[in-house]
Parts: sequence; C-alpha cells; structure tokens
Amino acid sequence: MAINPYLFFAGNCKEAFEFYAKVLNGKIEAMLPHAGTPAEEHVPAEWRDKIMHAYLKAGDNILMASDAAPAYQKPMQGISVSIQIPEPKEAERVFKELSEGGNITMPMDETFFAQRFGMLTDKFGTPWMVNCPKPM
Repeated sequence: MAINPYLFFAGNCKEAFEFYAKVLNGKIEAMLPHAGTPAEEHVPAEWRDKIMHAYLKAGDNILMASDAAPAYQKPMQGISVSIQIPEPKEAERVFKELSEGGNITMPMDETFFAQRFGMLTDKFGTPWMVNCPKPM
C-alpha cells in the first residue's frame, strides 16, 4: 500500500511541479494537459492546456496533482506535505528554496524531536513541513 499526496492548483500546476522537481531533485514522470484527451471536450477552450494530471517522483516518494477547474478551486488547508530529509544541510536547502516567495509559518530550527524542523506555505499555496529527524 502507498499513500501519496494529491494537490489541486488554481491553474499553475505545471509551474509548481517544475519548481518542485528542481527543489526536490525529482523527475516529472507525467504532465498531462486536458488537450488531446477525452476530458478536452468537458473543459472550456482556455482551460485545455491546464494540467489534468501530474506525477512527480523524488527518490522513493510520489507527489501528484492537477489544476482544479475554477468552479472547484479552494485554497489548500487542513493539510501539509511532510518531507523527511536525513541531512541537516539538505533540509535547510530544501526549506530555503521552498519558502522563496512564500510564507514561513515556523522558521527552520532544532526541536526536541528534530535536528531541523520548519513549516511554510510556498508561493503556490502548498503547506510544507520540512523535517530532519534526530538519530534514534
């Protein structure tokens, strides 16, 4: 069994996933617009280049997403994408890059449970928790 986050964007999924692939050293495995699919006829012409499904692989982790049609767009809330990074310097790098243009809600710092931990909402509206756990 696998549990994977699926994010919904307000028309900027492609830009967000290209950014995440760079920051997370991942690879976009799929980026499917509505155009050219059976879904094409069910969306307005200006929406056909928006992403119907995106699939990003970073290490053994998978992040998926799409653009939500305007009638269904809502801000992401009540959830954070939690990322576990074993090396403190790498955790700092990822946190810094994800936070550029976004909003830091808890600065990266040492905690009782982590060498480094911080929370942010990125420039695309995705909430993140970046954690570098303490050795067991």
